[in-house]
Amino acid sequence: MNKKQPYMNVGAAILFGIFGLLFFVLICRYFSIEISGEVNGQPLAAKAQQKYNREGTLQANRGIIYDRNGVAVAEDTAAYTLIAILDKKMTTNPKKPQHVQDLNKTASELSKYIKLDESEIYTILSNGKKNKRFQVEFGKEGRNIDFDTKKKIESLKLPGITFSRDSKRFYPNGIFASHVVGYVDRTEQKDGTYKSVGKMGIEKTLNDQLTGKNGSISYESDLWGYILPDGKEKISAAQNGNDVYLTLDQKIQTFLEDAMDQVVKDYKPKKIIAIVADPKTGDILAMGQRPSFQPETKEGITDSWHNEAIETSYEPGSTMKIFTLAAAVQEGVFNPNEKYQSGSYKVTEKSQTIHDHNYSGWGSITYLEGVQRSSNVAFAKIAKEKLGFEKFREYLTKFGFDKPTGIELPNETSGKIQYHYPIEKITTAYGQGTAITAIQQIQAATAIANDGKMLQPHVVKKIVDHDTGKTVEKTSPKVVSTPISADTAKEVRDILETVVTSPNGTGARYKIDGYSVAGKTGTANIPGPNGKYLSGANNYVFSFLGMAPKNDPKLIVYVAVQQPRLQGAEAGQGAIPVSAIFNPVMKNSLNYLNIQPSKLEVAETNKLPKLVGESVEDTVKSLKEDGFEPVVIGDGKKITGQLPKAGTTILEGEKVIIKTSGKMTAPDMAGWSLRDVMKVANLANLKLNSKGQGFVAYQNIKPDEPLKGGGYLNIDLKTPEEQTTNNENQSDNEKSDGEPTVQD
Repeated sequence: MNKKQPYMNVGAAILFGIFGLLFFVLICRYFSIEISGEVNGQPLAAKAQQKYNREGTLQANRGIIYDRNGVAVAEDTAAYTLIAILDKKMTTNPKKPQHVQDLNKTASELSKYIKLDESEIYTILSNGKKNKRFQVEFGKEGRNIDFDTKKKIESLKLPGITFSRDSKRFYPNGIFASHVVGYVDRTEQKDGTYKSVGKMGIEKTLNDQLTGKNGSISYESDLWGYILPDGKEKISAAQNGNDVYLTLDQKIQTFLEDAMDQVVKDYKPKKIIAIVADPKTGDILAMGQRPSFQPETKEGITDSWHNEAIETSYEPGSTMKIFTLAAAVQEGVFNPNEKYQSGSYKVTEKSQTIHDHNYSGWGSITYLEGVQRSSNVAFAKIAKEKLGFEKFREYLTKFGFDKPTGIELPNETSGKIQYHYPIEKITTAYGQGTAITAIQQIQAATAIANDGKMLQPHVVKKIVDHDTGKTVEKTSPKVVSTPISADTAKEVRDILETVVTSPNGTGARYKIDGYSVAGKTGTANIPGPNGKYLSGANNYVFSFLGMAPKNDPKLIVYVAVQQPRLQGAEAGQGAIPVSAIFNPVMKNSLNYLNIQPSKLEVAETNKLPKLVGESVEDTVKSLKEDGFEPVVIGDGKKITGQLPKAGTTILEGEKVIIKTSGKMTAPDMAGWSLRDVMKVANLANLKLNSKGQGFVAYQNIKPDEPLKGGGYLNIDLKTPEEQTTNNENQSDNEKSDGEPTVQD
């Protein structure tokens, strides 16, 4: 024992020395940390702060898009993302499991509420479990879940199924000016969060204004993440996106959407473009098209990527004649009573020949009647002989056809004016060859409706700070050109009214009870894949550009319908589907805006005196001075018969048929009403056979041929719309020869 004692003492001393050294190191380390406040060069206080400090993101809302009256058309709403927790560690109480336990049941139940098959959901869950994922999501179909669906899924009480809160873009009106408003895509960021980005329309143009700036919150918490009672909080508030007020009117837009839906149902056209504008401000009150799409689900967007009114230029057809007419009136070269020979017109001696839409024309008629009948020859002569090509080209610029309007919508294109050769200059005057956009036509039409002042169209009324309510930007009416005078604008409107009211006019279908409408029809050819125009009665873009009330227009409405399915007697009568949109939209909108219907003007009436026995020459002169249209059948000097009879009350402008004692010959009855033809038949003792409705397009007894009592007078009547398809084979032959024709 004594021998071992020294060794034990030495061992104990060594152990004591080791423990003493360790204690000394710990004491030194303690005082070092206490004095410096650092561990391994890292601030200890900062590490503790980092452990118990929590940070969160305060989501900013995207700005709301309103109509002009404050009705929301696009806004953020709560949405939820479906999550399945797979990690068993989340369950601490087996009686209340917090992770998915039964994959089959979970997949079966969830498939009832999200657009994924049961097998697809099961695969997502099983793959997540196999790869030891803490949780899984369900892709696109598991996001943007609304509150009602969330509550239904929660009522299933499926273990491990939970939700994270988010927001989505909501369009309460569904298909509602979809290409104007646009839509939003949610794009994933590098940090796994999602960001809303505008992809079309105002959502795209004003994306920066609509997009808010997220805020943040920083707070002290305990180990489990709960905020400490005396903890410090640091909050950086979110800045919500600005709100945008459009010029669109929800009521008028709804009128337009409903009318287009009905035409799509009835006539199945390939395209529709329609715009309603306020000519006093340039405000676009409604804009729509078909096909369209549902902005929330994107359903239908593959059929309709472009805003056709803004991004597509096309041959306008005869609506272009409005502006050729305005230029001629402004330059003082339009004489409504001057006559010209309709039918065909040679551009140059060695060049192509253009024709009227009925190919052979209506004989010698006035330029006013040429406007009413939409004569291509009349406008060819106006452009070349009256205005001159250089002056006409100046007006194309004045009316804004060679540059974009600058409307607040993306991807606006410009017109493509073909103006190199005489034939191109001629056809541009009546709307062929040259291509322009619908919005350019609206802008140009404001000059006609607004006493010569052309206003830039716009769809944004103002931009407002969402958080303060302060207006940060406001749009004011902007006059971009004054191509014509107020007097010219009034005269053009007066002339365009006769397109609707005259028996010769092509716009008879656009009459609206109580309101005077001024406007112009259009029927434009469509280029085919082989470079030639398509043939067939329905292969056109049918359109109408009109304004009302005529004396002080409050609205301009443009409607274009491409290739409607018109069958049987309706074939080629494009005014039917176009008027089915124009008429209800114009009338309902005027009523909604409290534009009172005017009292219908009563045409001046007179009682016809006794003419029998009077001098033909003196009587004809007297009747013309009184505003009547005398038609003489016979070459005698004295009147032997008259219709209407003496004492009959007749309207100003009505035809008075005069029979003389001499040899009777047939008048040219093209364009006459059946009522006037009956007068000739009665006086000449002819048996009348008529076919069709409308106005005379054919008579078997040619003009200046003898009228033999007891014989037959056969006539064909056609409406103005039906006349657009007359001699279609001849028109098609002309097109095949490369010669241009616009039908109207």
